[in-house]
Amino acid sequence: MPRAVVCRELGEPEQLRLEEFESKPLKPGQVRVAVRAAGLNYPDVLIIAGKYQHKPTLPFVPGMEAAGDVIEVAADVKDFAVGDRVMVKPREGSYTEEIISVPADLKLMPRTFDYAQGATFFAGHGTAYYALVDRAQIKAGETLLVHGAAGGVGLAAVELGKAYGAKVIAIASTDEKLAVAKARGADHVLKSGEPFRDRVKEFTNDRGADVVFDPVGGEAFEESLRCINWNARLCIIGFLQGVGVAKTNLVLIKNATVLGVRAGEAMRRDPSLAGPRQRDLMRLAEEGKISPNISHRLPLERWAEAMRLLIDRKAIGRVALVMNEK
Repeated sequence: MPRAVVCRELGEPEQLRLEEFESKPLKPGQVRVAVRAAGLNYPDVLIIAGKYQHKPTLPFVPGMEAAGDVIEVAADVKDFAVGDRVMVKPREGSYTEEIISVPADLKLMPRTFDYAQGATFFAGHGTAYYALVDRAQIKAGETLLVHGAAGGVGLAAVELGKAYGAKVIAIASTDEKLAVAKARGADHVLKSGEPFRDRVKEFTNDRGADVVFDPVGGEAFEESLRCINWNARLCIIGFLQGVGVAKTNLVLIKNATVLGVRAGEAMRRDPSLAGPRQRDLMRLAEEGKISPNISHRLPLERWAEAMRLLIDRKAIGRVALVMNEK
């Protein structure tokens, strides 16, 4: 029987349990996927602790993205066939060896990807795309400042910024992480925890950053307001270091815009956004311009260790659970 990591009580990763379950028969419009890899995202950690805005009913299987092989389709499904290599984007349920999905939540994997890359693509790159392209409308020649640039979403922002012709300044916590950001396209790198205002102005001939990508918050957001260009756009992705305080006078004098980014919720409220985003991301992936950087691949049995890599910020890019990856 297939297995899944199950959350029966809210808490720490070690409280989850690996359980067997019986496969259910397909209903019309459904597709069965043998999961080969599941992507981990920091919201998974928050969801199992009951600290995220989305709160699934207990018990549930965590995980919001996976990749694998189609092994069965309902008779009325025409868009997918047995043997297709697909990426799966459920709201939860990907820490498993088998998942039942619907065609709307499936996408054929880019030919350039392995399963672990397919399982870590849309959440990170989709969030970065929604922030930079849909919300900030980044343009070629602009300067993009990326905080948390070695995280899964941060590295995706570095790649997409370069793909859209921006100059990228990446900030991360260690030399190893900065080296990866540099390899992924960053033009300049700075170490987090150190003042960056003057360096950003130096890199931009005193103009400042046009777009700020901030999953960090706290003092990083506050200092970012002091090194932005006229008409700058600040994308708020998260608050890993606390909630930043916006100095409204700084926003005003630079004619700046502060943009909240909730990519998944935006797609649920306006599904028409998903098509153009997915087509553009798939094109860039097929062209070899973007791909997830996976620092750790662990078997399903080591889910707690994998989640701890996110909690302890030891991942560079993405972490994947791998089940019989081919």
